[in-house]
Amino acid sequence: MKRALVLTNDGARHPFRARLPRHVFAMMPQDARPARQPRSDDQDWKLFLLSFAAFFTVAYTFIA
Repeated sequence: MKRALVLTNDGARHPFRARLPRHVFAMMPQDARPARQPRSDDQDWKLFLLSFAAFFTVAYTFIA
């Protein structure tokens, strides 16, 4: 019977995750987790304005 050199985690379903050691999947204590930053609601508008300005610049350059 052939055995792998690395003990695998049978609970991990993906082959890459199965190769990782068990301590990687251990849960962190609640106070040790990093605090999540609140997501700003204007991020979509900033992306839209940046895309509009880039398109306008390219279109104006081709016309000129």
